[in-house]
Amino acid sequence: MKKWYSLIDKVYRLENLERAYQAVKANNGAPGIDGVTVEAYGKDLKEELEHLHHQLKTGIYEPEPVLRVEIPKADGSKRPLGIPTVKDRVVQQALLNILQPIFDPDFHPSSYGYRPGRSCHQAVAKAEMFMNKYSLRHVVDMDLSKCFDRLDHELILKGVNRRISDGSILKLIKKFLTAGVMKDGVWQKTDLGSPQGGVISPLLANIYLDEFDQEMKRRNIRIVRYADDILLFGRTYQEAKKYQQIATDFLEKNLRLVVNKQKTHLTDSQKGVAYLGFVIYDKHTAINPKKIKAIKETIKKMTPRNHGMSVKQMILRLNPILRGWANYFRVANCQKHFQRLMGWIRRRLRMKKMKEWKTWKALHKELRR
Repeated sequence: MKKWYSLIDKVYRLENLERAYQAVKANNGAPGIDGVTVEAYGKDLKEELEHLHHQLKTGIYEPEPVLRVEIPKADGSKRPLGIPTVKDRVVQQALLNILQPIFDPDFHPSSYGYRPGRSCHQAVAKAEMFMNKYSLRHVVDMDLSKCFDRLDHELILKGVNRRISDGSILKLIKKFLTAGVMKDGVWQKTDLGSPQGGVISPLLANIYLDEFDQEMKRRNIRIVRYADDILLFGRTYQEAKKYQQIATDFLEKNLRLVVNKQKTHLTDSQKGVAYLGFVIYDKHTAINPKKIKAIKETIKKMTPRNHGMSVKQMILRLNPILRGWANYFRVANCQKHFQRLMGWIRRRLRMKKMKEWKTWKALHKELRR
């Protein structure tokens, strides 16, 4: 396997920094601890990038701590995000521009998360193929507890060092990992983990977990992985159970991660395998009922009955949400789900609309637009 040397000069090239800024600008995102927005950073872009170029070239660049925010999850818990400053996002993107083409081609073929040209839909399709075409109908759904927060810094750098022998690159990555987090104005040290929200974090996680992927490949264990969502496939219950133990031992002993044994479970294609918002069965794939419940809750919040907003305004707000949801779940056997959901939305809006329209005929004409 080829090793790469002297890459830092490619990272700090002004053309690469400019390309990195354009990628950060396209993603937009909230400001970090300094409060500087992407737009504000871009006002003196030439000067900012030249300053970054100098800092990276001379080795004096120091990243800021990430801003810790918590995003509510569907189950009521909260997911911590670490938001870097725009300046640090540009540097991370510049690193990503150089490192991703080196690492990505050698990742496991059944790894789909945060990789160029790969998607959730492809991960689901691979799982369907293993279950239906290859008759690997007994499936272990692995649950890793706080995976991103538990990534061991020593193992991250060891994984990068397998391909990269440039000490300046390794030092820069270590600076990002140990920059700390700022929560409620208080700095907190980071001895473990790569913050979710960092531009470089998904690649580092894939480098880290590729050790697991390749070990499963060496043992002829079929897997599908999307970030930390892992499925293992066996021909029989006993075989899948054996694979579960092998995977658990490797993840915990070799990668120092924690497998949530209460949430890790063994199922089969008759009962259905829940994965990435879908449920995969023997002969069809459905939308997970939890996702239908979640979209209904979203719609309820966006269509309050005692609100001054007109139905037309509500429909304008709903349309992009519904289009995105329908586009994601289009690969499932979902026609009946979509019909029921649209019927439910129409019924929900009907009482609101009747206050504005005098006839049922006019109401249905408006809702069918």
